[in-house]
Amino acid sequence: MKPETSRMFILSSLCLAFYCLCTADKFYNSGNHEWKKLIMVHHWPTTVCKEIENDCRDPPNYWTIHGLWPDKASECNRSWHFDLDEIKDLLPDMKHFWPDVIHPSPNRSQFWKHEWEKHGTCAAQLDSLNSQKKYFSKCLEFYKDIDLNSILLKLGIEPEISYYQIEDIKNALVSVYGVEPKLQCLPPEEEEEIQILGQIEFCFTKDLQLINCTDPKIKRYLEKKCSNRLEFMKKHEVLPG
Repeated sequence: MKPETSRMFILSSLCLAFYCLCTADKFYNSGNHEWKKLIMVHHWPTTVCKEIENDCRDPPNYWTIHGLWPDKASECNRSWHFDLDEIKDLLPDMKHFWPDVIHPSPNRSQFWKHEWEKHGTCAAQLDSLNSQKKYFSKCLEFYKDIDLNSILLKLGIEPEISYYQIEDIKNALVSVYGVEPKLQCLPPEEEEEIQILGQIEFCFTKDLQLINCTDPKIKRYLEKKCSNRLEFMKKHEVLPG
């Protein structure tokens, strides 16, 4: 092979290799597995029951865990299946703080399976969350540290005591945690203006530090999602039939 031809061959090979690397990186990113923050989601069981029109058979009367979700990522490793044996020592806390409100035992582990395979496999990009034991343990730790049930009680925000202004609840929580959470509500029924509080979310950096959940765009979304006046339900009415 002539020197000039050889140089051209090497240059072409290098360009091809560079192109393949770029393509591989683009393919990975297109999988939507990159994320910037974690969202610790609490939900109010009575609202969950109302949303799905299910009596749920005596849902807990305290805030429970919905999940720990990386933003902008889901199902990052479909081959990493849930294994209940890995969290056996966590089961007492899991059953109490992270119950499956909709599907009672013996199917409660299906809820945890869903949360791990959809969200946990993405959170596992962090060393501190790179196993099922670490993921569920950290979520339980966040839940206990945030202590939402006790804090709301101390703030006088209780179910069926009165109606609340969304800004009053957010401002009260900011005064305690120093960051702004995100509130989610059910839409009003028919001509009613009052919405029902359903979820409260707290956000964390990849360093697991609390941060604001909201930015100007999200605030505009919240104004559409939650009205200024909302209700905090205590009991769920069992549907006839």
